Amino acid sequence: MPIVNFHLVEGLTTPAQDERLLIGACQLYAEVLKAPMERVRAFITPHKATHFAVAGGLVAHNGLDAPYFDFIVLDGRPLDERHRLLRGFTELLVDTLGVRRELVRGSCRRVEPQDWAIGGEPASVIRKDEVAARAARSTPPP
Repeated sequence: MPIVNFHLVEGLTTPAQDERLLIGACQLYAEVLKAPMERVRAFITPHKATHFAVAGGLVAHNGLDAPYFDFIVLDGRPLDERHRLLRGFTELLVDTLGVRRELVRGSCRRVEPQDWAIGGEPASVIRKDEVAARAARSTPPP
C-alpha cells in the first residue's frame, strides 16, 4: 500500500539524485510503517518548468524549485507515523536535491482498507487473512 509520488520540475535533478530520492523514500516508508519492502512504491512525476507555477510565476521564469509530494496510507495509521513521513519526505527532498525547505509542500491521503486493492483483493480482506495466518503460526499445536 505505501505509495509516494514526488512532483518535480523536469531537468533539475540528476539520475543519481532521482535514484537516491526513490530508494530513500522506500526505506523511510518501510521503516516508519514497518511495512514489507515489496509493498512499497515510490514515483517521480516530472513536470516541464513551463507547466509548474510557484509563488504566482512559472518556474521557467522565477527559478523557484519547489517540489510537492503526496503519499497514501491505509486509514488507521497513527498520526505520529503520518507526521514522521511528512517530515521524512521533506528532509529527503532537502538533503537530496538541495531545495529550500520552506518551498517544499506535501500531503497525506488516507484510504479505507476496503477501498484499496492488493492483487485485486480489498486490503481489508488481505489484512484479515494475514492476521489469521499470524495467529495460527503463534498458536502452539495441541
